[in-house]
Amino acid sequence: MSRLINFSAGPATLPLPALEHAQRELLDHEGTGISMLEHSHRGAAYQKVHDECKALLVELLDVPDTHAVLFMQGGASAQFALVPMNLLGPGQSADYVNTGTWSKKAIGEAKIVGQVRVAGTGEVNGAFTRIPSQSELKLDPNAAYVHITSNNTIMGTQYHAYPDTGAVPLVADMSSDILCRPVDVSKFGLIYAGAQKNLGPAGITVVIVRKDLAERSPDTIPSIFRYRTILEGDSLQNTIPTFPVYMVREVLRWVKAQGGAPAMKRRNEEKAALLYDLIDADPDFFRCPVEKGSRSIMTPVVRLPSEALEKKAIAEALAAGFAGIKGHRSVGGLRISIYNAVEPSDVAKFVEFLKAFRAAN
Repeated sequence: MSRLINFSAGPATLPLPALEHAQRELLDHEGTGISMLEHSHRGAAYQKVHDECKALLVELLDVPDTHAVLFMQGGASAQFALVPMNLLGPGQSADYVNTGTWSKKAIGEAKIVGQVRVAGTGEVNGAFTRIPSQSELKLDPNAAYVHITSNNTIMGTQYHAYPDTGAVPLVADMSSDILCRPVDVSKFGLIYAGAQKNLGPAGITVVIVRKDLAERSPDTIPSIFRYRTILEGDSLQNTIPTFPVYMVREVLRWVKAQGGAPAMKRRNEEKAALLYDLIDADPDFFRCPVEKGSRSIMTPVVRLPSEALEKKAIAEALAAGFAGIKGHRSVGGLRISIYNAVEPSDVAKFVEFLKAFRAAN
């Protein structure tokens, strides 16, 4: 079997050791005689996986006792609605920072629930090419919360310093950069992340919420949508997607073996530097539309001199064993998603491919 080097934006590449471990255990989980796919979410075999997965998240992200780890479903898209449903009380307003497509979607869902203010934007001349600075934000000290999208996969921008929101809880969609580096979880009221980029396969969403905020969940929304319900039920209030949690555990085991979040930071910065150094060395052929201080270390984007050359590069890259580099349909270009599991050596190989493509064109 020949595996492609996968630069897909999500579902994204997974660590090979995690996949191989799942392959070995697929038919018989730890000698129980059945697959994890078949185990009851109420049984001891799954509970062991569940508890270890939570414990690894707490360890690797240094989650304080003030916060709880929840497993939910529906991806980030569900959280776009569930955050305001749980945290935005009657007569309150929430602040949102708009840095592109996913921020816009979060804003749109929140407006259905209650009052929303756009407290800042990364838009410049119609394009989202930067992260707004602290001084540019117009934050309401009485807001229910402030929402940001920490990494913008389509635009290729990322927060490298999170905003100071004072006493107002900071809520972050970290779907595409959770665990890419150390983060002070205590500074956030809530973090949510669809697993399918840095944590595992699609099907599970990790929510890290301050316990006092979870208690805000009103009785006016269905119980299954309340953070309080999920917290009280240890995320087992309904049949949880057991195999995605199992795979998240395997990915977290791999992250820990690599050296945890500090090692991921070094690894990801190394990979990003390989790409950005090439781009900046030849601005006549490669162009990154993102301001340097806002460039993502997870999802670099690049434009070539023409769309025809971009299409050619995508086709030739796939033939050479590199998958998933096509930019999002809304912006075009190339997008090289270099999430945690992408090996630095594979990024180096892709850089050599780009050099050869440039020489030939």
